[in-house]
Amino acid sequence: MYLILILLMLVSFGIQWRLRSKFKEYSQVGLKANLSGAQVAELMLADHGITDVRIISTAGSLTDHYNPTDKTVNLSEGVYAERSAAAAAIAAHECGHAVQHATAYSMLQFRSAMVPALSAVSTYMPWILLAGVFMINRSMIPLGVGIALFSLTTLFSFVTLPVEFDASRRALAWMDKRGVVTTQEHGMAKDALWWAAMTYVVAAISSLATLLYYVSIFMSGSRRN
Repeated sequence: MYLILILLMLVSFGIQWRLRSKFKEYSQVGLKANLSGAQVAELMLADHGITDVRIISTAGSLTDHYNPTDKTVNLSEGVYAERSAAAAAIAAHECGHAVQHATAYSMLQFRSAMVPALSAVSTYMPWILLAGVFMINRSMIPLGVGIALFSLTTLFSFVTLPVEFDASRRALAWMDKRGVVTTQEHGMAKDALWWAAMTYVVAAISSLATLLYYVSIFMSGSRRN
C-alpha cells in the first residue's frame, strides 16, 4: 500500500509538470481569433444567455475557477489578458461550469451540496484519523469515525470527475461552433484540458488508495481486538 501511495504521488507530480509545460507551450501560440481569455468568457456566457455571472481576474498561475456562491468566473491574470489557445480553453472551461450552474446540471448540484459538510470536517478529519491510529488498541471508534469522514472526501473527488469532463466537453463544443479556434487550436485546447482533467483523476485515485489504507488498518485492528 505504501508503494502504491508513493507511486501515485510521483504520477501526480509528473502530471502537474506536464500540465504546466503544456499550458506554457500553448500559451505561446497566438489565437487566430485574437480574443483574450476574458473576451472568450464574455462571449460564451452571452451565447448561453447568462447575464448574472461576473468575470474577474485573480492572482496566481492556474488558479482559474468558477465560484457558484457569488457567480464569478475567476481567471488567473495570464489567462484573463492572454490571447492564446491555452487561455481560450481555460476561460471556456470555467464558463462551462457557469453553464452547468445555470442549467442545474445534477452532478454540479450534488458536488456543491457536499461542500458545506466537507468544509466543516476538513479541519478535524486528519487529527481524528491520527488519533484513531494511535488509539486502535483501545478503541476502534475514532478510526471508524475518521474513515467515515474521509470517505466523504473520496466521494467528492469522484463526483468532481464528471463535472470537470462535462465542462471541458461544453467548452470545446462551443469554441468549435462559435469559430473561436481553428482545427489546430482545437487540438491544443483539447490536449491542455485533457491534462488538466488528469490531475483530478489522479487526485481521486489517490484519495481512494488512502481511504483503503485506513480501512486496512481498521480491519487489522478489528481482528486483533
